[in-house]
Amino acid sequence: MKNITITLDEQTAEWARAEAAAQGLSLSRYVGEVLRKQLPQALAYEQAMNRWIARQKNLKPLRKPGEKLPTREEIYDRPVFRRR
Repeated sequence: MKNITITLDEQTAEWARAEAAAQGLSLSRYVGEVLRKQLPQALAYEQAMNRWIARQKNLKPLRKPGEKLPTREEIYDRPVFRRR
């Protein structure tokens, strides 16, 4: 176990002490449990972000530098969008 020091404003500290007491835990144990519950979510987010970043490196740009974007008419001028 690692000991750390945290600083809380009075209102937060009072609330945390009350929550810890309601669960029968010391304030230190309560803060540790709250952080431990957040760890899997934080790790999953980081992994998802890293996968997304890796995929972005392999994507080709939709247009070349300086090339104009297509107009709305050009995008929708396809047989599937024409009325019969």
